[in-house]
Amino acid sequence: MAKNRFRFNSKTLEFEKILVTAKERLFKFLSHLLTGIVFAAVVIFLAYNFLESPKEKMQHREIESLRHNYKVLNDRLDQLQMVINDLQERDDNIYRVIFEAEPIPSSVRKAGIGGTDRYASLSGFLNSEIMISTTRRVDEISRQLYIQSKSFDEVFKLAKNKEKLLAALPAIQPLSNRDLRRIGSYFGYRTDPFYKIQKFHEGMDFTAPVGTEIYATGDGVVTSVERHRVGYGNYIVVNHGFNYETLYAHLSKFNVKRGQKVKRGEVIGYVGNTGKSTSPHLHYEVRHHGKPVNPIHYFYNDITPEEYDQLIEWSSRPGQTLD
Repeated sequence: MAKNRFRFNSKTLEFEKILVTAKERLFKFLSHLLTGIVFAAVVIFLAYNFLESPKEKMQHREIESLRHNYKVLNDRLDQLQMVINDLQERDDNIYRVIFEAEPIPSSVRKAGIGGTDRYASLSGFLNSEIMISTTRRVDEISRQLYIQSKSFDEVFKLAKNKEKLLAALPAIQPLSNRDLRRIGSYFGYRTDPFYKIQKFHEGMDFTAPVGTEIYATGDGVVTSVERHRVGYGNYIVVNHGFNYETLYAHLSKFNVKRGQKVKRGEVIGYVGNTGKSTSPHLHYEVRHHGKPVNPIHYFYNDITPEEYDQLIEWSSRPGQTLD
């Protein structure tokens, strides 16, 4: 029961009972209610913005733990990328070189994964950036590993064919030349004997009498047996596989037919003086992937390292071709 309230009347010198109207009571109630609401709102605001609930504290700990785990994962990805880079370096500069395979272009190894936005489902969150970047790195490394795996499959096949490759390489001189005195002109820029200008000589010239035997320098299949009065004159082309071809020009006679399989050291023709030629000689070319290369680098089987150095020194001197 509410207590009665009184006030002292100084005129009558008596205590008078204070009468409170319903309106005043309602106003008082609403004032207290509004004050409580405002106070509660302030308390909630402060608690929400400056104080953490046990659940929020747990969530923050989990988020920090995830951030740490993502950092550890990225560090491990860095180490994995270093290992992959080392594998790629060995593959391009050791394994594929040994087996005469072209290195894989960096644009292929580092190519991204196309298509629509693969990471849209990861965006829109507080830590989307670190999740997207990590997922993208995992995808890139996975692709590099896939390409490296396919490359090793190719190298494995090449290794199985290594014996065939070694037999196919044009690894001997195309005619008997033990003392190296039959080389009349080398690979590179030389003076043309007819036009007296510097032209790129795509092979080597070997001087020898007409009728001197010419050998296939590696196992292969004869793809061309041609007779002409100009240019190479009578010539033979042998396809050795593994992107190698050899050409033998200015011949007097042939000893093979088109489509015939030949072995290294087998007589395929005879030295002549046909076509654009100043004297009896053999013009010999080695082509790799369709481009002429220096035949000296392929005389593995019949010259010593000292003789190879000597040939390289002689080939650096200016000279004139025989065709």
